[in-house]
Amino acid sequence: MKISILQVKASKSKRESLESLLKLASKATGDILVLPEYALIDPTDIPARELYKHSESLEGGWVATLRNIAREKQSCIIGTLFERSPKPPRVYNTVLALDRQGNIVGLYRKTHLFDALGYKESEKMIPGSSIFEPIELCGAKIGLAVCFELRYPELFRIQALKGVEVFIVPSAWYRGPVKEETYRFLARARAHENVAFLVGAVIAGDRFTGRSIVVDPYGIIRAQAGFGEELLEYDIDLSILEKARKDLPLLELRRTDLYRLEKV
Repeated sequence: MKISILQVKASKSKRESLESLLKLASKATGDILVLPEYALIDPTDIPARELYKHSESLEGGWVATLRNIAREKQSCIIGTLFERSPKPPRVYNTVLALDRQGNIVGLYRKTHLFDALGYKESEKMIPGSSIFEPIELCGAKIGLAVCFELRYPELFRIQALKGVEVFIVPSAWYRGPVKEETYRFLARARAHENVAFLVGAVIAGDRFTGRSIVVDPYGIIRAQAGFGEELLEYDIDLSILEKARKDLPLLELRRTDLYRLEKV
């Protein structure tokens, strides 16, 4: 199963975002095309009401474009957008899974918002209310999380116990001291502890790290992009996953009888 990460460049213009998407998508050959978080528009420094104006419904032009790409290329797509919510001016930070016919077969609204390191995503966004239910998509069982959520192992473990083979994590990872290294070690940990592949699609741009990655079930980085706009493709061999789960039956060896909080 080939993964194509469309590492687009963050933009304040939806027109430029669309051009970047179409340029990379035209070259992609993967079974699953993956977009980073913030691919629709970079919300940094944009007031909430303005961001709401840029947001779209699931029937809007951005999703229609993703549907068309899926149908034309006969590829599945993991796409992102700011989805118009019923509570303006805040929006949902949404990830969609589309099948080869362009049908929406999965939807996840980011549940853990980035209210840390001086940033406050909750001023502009509403958290989702449920963890993603893993789905079969173009040859693998897929789980989803978004960017900051790499710091929440519970989110990944719950999905892993439902059989996830490949985690896909659209991200807009802000630059800063050791931030690139932080992303790498979190991605490697989440993959290894759940014995699954992890695909981290990270947006490029002046504020963001880029450096999208593919990590195998042993926690080894198998592919990595540069800092700029780039198409990164990698063939995921699920036989490696089968071997890893025999070598490291981590999920089966859990001591759930010990995992409970005691009142102090």
